[in-house]
Amino acid sequence: MVDAVTVLAIALLVGAIVGAAVPMVPSGLLSLAGLGVYWWGAGFAELSALAFVVLAVLAIVTALIEFFGGSIAARAGGASWLTTAAAAIVGIVLMVVTGPLGLLVGLFGTVFVLEFVRDGELEGSTRSAVYTTIGVLASTAVQVLLTASILFGFVVAVFVL
Repeated sequence: MVDAVTVLAIALLVGAIVGAAVPMVPSGLLSLAGLGVYWWGAGFAELSALAFVVLAVLAIVTALIEFFGGSIAARAGGASWLTTAAAAIVGIVLMVVTGPLGLLVGLFGTVFVLEFVRDGELEGSTRSAVYTTIGVLASTAVQVLLTASILFGFVVAVFVL
């Protein structure tokens, strides 16, 4: 039973790494699910409580970055909350229709247009759109690194320690 649980947990953790690079796949939640499946399936014994808590906190941080990284970047670039929300909706719709490129183009275009309409300032609108786009790309990179770290920590805690 533990062997099947271990395989499932590792599959979820590897899926989280892949999911971090693919929009619309909840990488942090997949990592948390993998950790939870293993800890529960192994009878709460093979993975220490400390290791579980540390890895679970990393998974939660990953989920928060996934959900709010783009919004934080947009706000850092000066975009309004309304622009940020509209860009998220347009980005999701374009992601479904056209893929990751549509997501990035949709985010950039929406933030640029709405901020230009709001302020009439070309430089500020461009800055907000660039911050948002770079923020989404950077949050993806951070998610990949965090999910890979979770997998590495899991392997060390289960198979080495």
